[in-house]
Amino acid sequence: MGLALDPQGNGTVVAWDNPQSKARGSFTPVGEAKAVDDKICRAFIAELGGALKSEQLQGDACRDRSGEWNVGKVQPWKRV
Repeated sequence: MGLALDPQGNGTVVAWDNPQSKARGSFTPVGEAKAVDDKICRAFIAELGGALKSEQLQGDACRDRSGEWNVGKVQPWKRV
């Protein structure tokens, strides 16, 4: 997630997978990164899947001064 949301990155989709759990997915940044209360924040669309289920979520995350990303509000993706 951090790689996809990095404001220095190119804003492309970053895929991931966990061979042990069979979980997989991707993070896609949405819009530009914004400074909020000494943090860098960015919205994203996440696609998460596993052996039996797949879902798309929308949310936001902020990176603090230590470089850690913290996920904020996440909800099912509502296409507009």
